[in-house]
Amino acid sequence: MDQRYISITELCKYYELEITFFDELQNAGLLELTVIDQAPYVEEERLGDLEKMIRMHRELNVNLEGIDVVLNLLNKMDEMQQELTNLHTRLRLYESK
Repeated sequence: MDQRYISITELCKYYELEITFFDELQNAGLLELTVIDQAPYVEEERLGDLEKMIRMHRELNVNLEGIDVVLNLLNKMDEMQQELTNLHTRLRLYESK
C-alpha cells in the first residue's frame, strides 16, 4: 500500500500555524510525524483528525490534554455506534426467523 504524505511546512502555511504546534501534538502522542529528506511529514490519511485538532485548538481554545480527551471520547463513540449497528443487524436477523 502506497502511503501519501503532506509536508508540515505546507500545512503550516495553509493553516497559518507555527511548526511548534505540530511538534507539541507529536510530543503529546496525538500526531505521528515521518521524516523524509530531513523534513517532517504527516500521513495524508491523518489529515481529517489533524483538522479536528486544529479546530478544537483554534475555535474552542482546547489545550493538548483536552484535545486528547475529546479525540478518545469521539473514538469511543464511533466504536459504540458500530457495536450498536452490529447489534441492530443481529436483532433483525432473529426477528425475521
